[in-house]
Amino acid sequence: MSDHWDGKRFFNPHADTDKRLSDLLRYLWFSRWDPWPEAGPASDGPFPAPPPAGGPSLTFLGHVTFLMRLGGCTLLTDPVFSRRAGPGGVMGPRRVRPPAMAPDSLPPVDAVLISHNHYDHLDVASLRALARRGARRAITGLGNERLLARAGLRDVVALDWWESAELPGGVRVTFVPAQHWSARGPFDRRRSLWGGFVVEAADGRVHFTGDSGYCPHFREIGARFPGLDVTLLPIGAYEPRWFMAAQHMNPEEAVRAFRDLGAARAVAMHFGTFRLTTEGFDAPAAALRSALDRHGVDPAAFRLPSHGETIAVRG
Repeated sequence: MSDHWDGKRFFNPHADTDKRLSDLLRYLWFSRWDPWPEAGPASDGPFPAPPPAGGPSLTFLGHVTFLMRLGGCTLLTDPVFSRRAGPGGVMGPRRVRPPAMAPDSLPPVDAVLISHNHYDHLDVASLRALARRGARRAITGLGNERLLARAGLRDVVALDWWESAELPGGVRVTFVPAQHWSARGPFDRRRSLWGGFVVEAADGRVHFTGDSGYCPHFREIGARFPGLDVTLLPIGAYEPRWFMAAQHMNPEEAVRAFRDLGAARAVAMHFGTFRLTTEGFDAPAAALRSALDRHGVDPAAFRLPSHGETIAVRG
């Protein structure tokens, strides 16, 4: 028996992320929602020219979407370009900052990495736009194959935790555990698998978390993949803790995860784009700065990326 499959649904080995209806109603109706701006610019630039195509780099497009160049491959993580993170791109939380790059301005994409099926990570309209521009290959967790195929991504590889897929140029992508859950409606909870990715190439090794609560998985990933160059860690959508702790780290826990992974550097994500939970717009950045100070971590080692910024994986 798998440690994350009971024969009907996937589950988390270290925590229960399911909530009762009464918990959901308490969260929605009785929480204090701190303010967010109505809108922000598409980019914090201008920025220096990015490294040449094929160089090891990460361009932050917003939320959890990165344009990743590694080993001669160009990858996109959880691409969401729609105005809302919800069904049809017309329901759900509205984005307060447009993507730093639109699908039409992206270079050719070798593969799309989809961590799980929540709407702020798997957006069908965005995937269809990428497919129209020639993207065909996707790597994801078990159970997402049909949805991605309907979006036009015809070469879909669905993996269990710790399984790998090969890309051109000797690039290897491994699907790694995360503590989260999946659903796109009321009746498919935990029917597909969630997780993150480790991308290995001759010029670098990158870990992308997806979504996760703080848990022993980070130490496990660090042990299996020593010498990670950089990890992309979520720092937002964490309040109130009684409701969110099992599924979303706060910045303090993200710093602990960074240390557990043993990566050389970290880059923050999952902040400042969609208002998903009750903390204010600036709260994750302020909390991250405080956590780094408490743990004695150099802020240069755990970057809060600017919107549209390109970061070298090494250097």
